[in-house]
Amino acid sequence: MLGRISRREEFDLFIAWIAISLAFTIIFISPGGLFTSAMRIQPLTALIFFGVSLVTVGIGFILHEMAHKFLAMKYGFWAEFRKDNVMLLIAVVLAALVGFVFAAPGATVIYSNTADGRGLSREQNGKISAAGPFVNLLLCIPFALILYLSDSAHNPNSILTIIGIVGLQVNAMVAAFNMLPVSVLDGKKILAWNVGVFLVMIVAAFGILIGSFYI
Repeated sequence: MLGRISRREEFDLFIAWIAISLAFTIIFISPGGLFTSAMRIQPLTALIFFGVSLVTVGIGFILHEMAHKFLAMKYGFWAEFRKDNVMLLIAVVLAALVGFVFAAPGATVIYSNTADGRGLSREQNGKISAAGPFVNLLLCIPFALILYLSDSAHNPNSILTIIGIVGLQVNAMVAAFNMLPVSVLDGKKILAWNVGVFLVMIVAAFGILIGSFYI
């Protein structure tokens, strides 16, 4: 499977991974934006959260895109992730200015099978779209387990607690954002395919996201 990832795709995934990890680091260390608390941010704290974001965002982001890619390939189509430089810049700038991440680093592009004239059916498109946020919802489980095992009530600043809460919130954020039924986001294609699946996934995503802020 990994042999089907091109060098260009590896590069695009790497750049997108670094950029969104930086954006999420900013909102975790300074929720209101860098200019509200830049003087109070400790370099070591920023470095720790960047490392945590690389792991948590890296797992969530890459597995999300690979879920799209490999399910599309299972259906017989070629698919590759392509970064969007403008959206990556917007993500980092918004995080720095207002403490908000607009997580749209790019998209997995699915190429039609022109050899036999076959295109994606609505069902295939819906399932491929659902694969990404579904993976993020699944990833919330191990991160919630890490948070539980870290005994966060007594060790709120331990590295396991930080990894658990960041991983839980990041994956819930990515799932919830992508489930919005607008523009080119996954939610719009899932809704067009199956209303029931859409409702279950969007309620789960926003439910976990909201709940994670009360832990």
